[in-house]
Amino acid sequence: MQDNRNTTQTLNQDCRGGTVCIDTMRVLDSCKDRDCFEDVRVYLTNYGEEVLSCATNIRIKSAKINCAYVGVNDIAFNDGFYQITTRYYITVEVEACTGIGKSQTITGIAAIEKSVVLYGGEGNVTAYSSNPESSYCSECAGDNVSDKSPIAVVEAVEPIVLGYRVKECSCGCGCGCDCDTPQIPDCVRCCIDGEICTRDDTPKLYVSFGIFSVVRIERPAQLLVQATDYSVPDKECTRADNNENPCELFRTMAFPTTRFKTSCNPTPVIDRGNSGGCGCGRN
Repeated sequence: MQDNRNTTQTLNQDCRGGTVCIDTMRVLDSCKDRDCFEDVRVYLTNYGEEVLSCATNIRIKSAKINCAYVGVNDIAFNDGFYQITTRYYITVEVEACTGIGKSQTITGIAAIEKSVVLYGGEGNVTAYSSNPESSYCSECAGDNVSDKSPIAVVEAVEPIVLGYRVKECSCGCGCGCDCDTPQIPDCVRCCIDGEICTRDDTPKLYVSFGIFSVVRIERPAQLLVQATDYSVPDKECTRADNNENPCELFRTMAFPTTRFKTSCNPTPVIDRGNSGGCGCGRN
């Protein structure tokens, strides 16, 4: 039988080096962005709305991205360009002052969305891969098929709370309040206890977020790279179970010099709205 191996570009017989072909994801286009989302509605539970209604003061304790939906859609009459839509679901933790020395912590969900356009190239093939769980006579399940659409990847830091306010709303949707609850997935709803309040006669919480993100679009590609033999590391492992002499283990740790450096640049002052001062005394 004819030898079909790629003999021109392979590792040497002793595996010490050479050129090899790898299957990886190639970045075709990318961008970075700083987005400011002003007055985003935070949807609270029925209990959260009751606490907000009787609170004398509030502050935002934390805001974290719970999950994000990333979708890729091709743009008509612009071959190779795609619209990448990202929808963030943010869990917001709020501390509300309900009396002198008393506070309640409530949790809500905010949903924000952004879209960018990137070049993702053109692909005219459909890829099929082997499935160890399928036999020759099994039905075509379709789970081993990938289409020609590129893959979008979004990297984002945790949101920065730029400001917040509570808007009183007791006259229905005509006063400018948002009455439509967004389609929040069940996996996000389960992060808060209770049903999301859909009434329009209670105060509403609005938060402004700042998010730094990097968006890139990728496609599978076969690349030729230089490869070398696997090397054994020279560094010895440090044992972490030295219970008899913990100070000896502490002495092996490197001193964190960078943590003590002082920046010469002034720190910008961010207006976070009403910062509290009710004496809740909780962190």
